[in-house]
Amino acid sequence: MPRQNRALRAREKLNRTASLVKLQHARKALRAQADPRKARTHRTFFKETADVFLGVSAPRLRRVAREFHELPLRDVRALMNSNIHDERSLAHAILVLKYRKGDTAAQKEIFEFYIRNRKFIRSWDGVDDSAPYIAGPYLLKRSKKLLYALARSPRLWDRRIAMVTTWWFIRQGEVRDALNIARILLNDREDLIHKAAGWMLREAGKRDLQALERFLKAHHKSMPRTMLRYAIERFPERKRKAYLAGEIAN
Repeated sequence: MPRQNRALRAREKLNRTASLVKLQHARKALRAQADPRKARTHRTFFKETADVFLGVSAPRLRRVAREFHELPLRDVRALMNSNIHDERSLAHAILVLKYRKGDTAAQKEIFEFYIRNRKFIRSWDGVDDSAPYIAGPYLLKRSKKLLYALARSPRLWDRRIAMVTTWWFIRQGEVRDALNIARILLNDREDLIHKAAGWMLREAGKRDLQALERFLKAHHKSMPRTMLRYAIERFPERKRKAYLAGEIAN
C-alpha cells in the first residue's frame, strides 16, 4: 500500500508539473500577442483599476483561449487572480469555451466554479465577457434566485453580474428578469451599474417595447440619468427628449 501511495503521489506531482508548464506557455503565448500602443489605449477605458495591460486584441486573445482551453480549473483560477488584465480576460474566455464545449455535468461544474470565484472579477469587461455566456445559459431554465441576491450585493461587480446575465435571457425573448433586476438597481450609486441597467433595458425593448415603455413610464422621472439615456437610445428623437424632460405621463 505505501508503494502504491508513493506511485500515486509521483503521478500527481508529474501531472501538476506538466500543468504548470502549460500555464506558463499560455502566459507566454499571451505576451507574444502584446501591443504596447493598444495597452495604452485600453488603459484609458479602465480608470477604476490599477491593472497592468498587455494590449492583446480580442481576436488574438480568443485564439490563445482556443489553444489553451483545456487548462485545469485551478490554473484558470490562477489567471483570474492575476493583476494583468489580459490574463484575467484569457481566463474568462477559457471558461466560456469550457462551458460551451461541455456536457451537462461539465457546465454545472463551470457555473459553480465561476460563481465561487467571482471575487476575482473586478472590471466591467470581465463581467460582460463571461456572465451572459456562463451564468446566462445555465440559469435560463433554472431559478433566478441567485441573481436577485447578487443584485442586492454590496459588491459592484456582483450587481453587474446580476444585471448583465439577463442579456442571455433577453436574447431568448425573456425580458421579465431584466426589468425586475433593473428595478432593484434604480437607486444604485455606481455609474457602471447605471450603464449596465440602461443597456439591458434597451436590449429588452428590442424584444418587448411595450414592457420597456411601461417600465419607463413608471420610473423615468426618478431613475439615474445615464440609465435613462441608455434605455431610450433607440427611441425617436422627439420621444427621447420628452422622456428626458419628464414630459411622459406615468
